[in-house]
Parts: sequence; structure tokens; C-alpha cells
Amino acid sequence: MKVHVLVPAAGVGKRIGASISKQYLELGDRPILVHTLARLAAQPQVTAIHIVAPSADLRYCREEVVERYRLEKIGEVIAGGTERQDSVRNGLEVCGAEAADVVLIHDGVRPFFPVEQIDTLIQTAVAEGAALLAIPAQDTIKEVFDGRVRSTLDRQLLWQVQTPQAFRFELILEAHRRAFAAGYVGTDDASLVEWCGWPVVVLNGSGYNFKITTSVELTMARALLAAGEVSLR
Repeated sequence: MKVHVLVPAAGVGKRIGASISKQYLELGDRPILVHTLARLAAQPQVTAIHIVAPSADLRYCREEVVERYRLEKIGEVIAGGTERQDSVRNGLEVCGAEAADVVLIHDGVRPFFPVEQIDTLIQTAVAEGAALLAIPAQDTIKEVFDGRVRSTLDRQLLWQVQTPQAFRFELILEAHRRAFAAGYVGTDDASLVEWCGWPVVVLNGSGYNFKITTSVELTMARALLAAGEVSLR
């Protein structure tokens, strides 16, 4: 069994107020994406890492990310699609994984993922088919329609989902193919597995494993790193 990682890195800088794609913004001495890829490559369970990037970024990603920083275990740099779901499907189709392999799908702008959970994610995916990281919702969540509260949801049942998400390759590929054929668009990769009626196991994530998509989150990431609260090693 091999462990492949797909890293969708097709984001833009609009929400973060930047002129370049958010994954290329500096965090410490390197771009965010480089930190994420280096930490993934350092995990002994990982066989190969495949980056999914916009077609226009493929050369830049290979030369200015992979080659410049001498990243290890990088397999394919794959052209993404119109939406994230299309990009992941493209990656699954060409990454070279076999049916019994495990695929981790991880956001390129989540550099502080808990490495201690990687092995558990992989083993759970082998046994159960699908697993993800999540943390219990801390805030009160309300359902709102047309500017008015419709209901207050039971916080004890709500979890904030993170990545990596881990799957048996044959299962996640089939889920993506079925969703594409039916025109179904999910909110994450695990939602496609759920839509197919297959179980997804939830494992404890980390409050530090946030996605850097806004200027506030970038400032927080830099502050945590400077204070020694998180590590990129």
C-alpha cells in the first residue's frame, strides 16, 4: 500500500487582499505552500505528493516552489479545473494511485496540520474507507434566511471540518466520478462520500489547523509562529 497526497493549490488572493495567489504569500522565510509541502514530505508514511494548480501556474509551481526549495516526494504537478472539486477529480485521475492505496487530500494553505494524526488517518481510511479531522464547534451557530434567524442549531452535533482527509483510493475516485456524472457539488471531498451513502470517521483535529484565506488569518499565523506557539518542522 502506498500513500499519495493531493494538495489543491489553486486559490487566488482576493479574500486576503493580495496581488498574488494566497498559497505563495510569505510565512516566516517561505511561502505558505512550501511549508505545507515540506511538512507533508517529512512524514515517513507519505509516498508521493501531487500538487494541483491552475494551468497558468504549472511552470511557476514546478520551478519556483518544487525546484527552488528542493522539495522531496513531489510527483505530478497537475492542472486543476474550474472548481476545487474538478481539480481534485483531475488529480485523482492522473496521480497513479492503485485501488488499495490511500489518498490524503489536504489544503495547500493549512500549514499547521497535526502531524501526530497522520498515521491514525491513514489506518482509519484503510479500515473504514474514509476519515477526516475536525474540531467541535465553539460558537453558537444559527441558521439564517433572508437576514433573519430561522433556528439555532445544536452545537453539540456540529463539528468544524479540516484537512487532511484520508480515503481508500478506489472509494474516493468512485465518489468523485459519481458526483461528476450526477452534477452533484459537495462542500468538501468527504461530502461526496457521504452523498454516496458511505461512512466517514471523524478524528480530533487541532485549533491551530486553520485555513489561511483572509488577512486576519495570515496575521494570526505569523503571530503564532513568531511566538513559538506552532512549529513548521
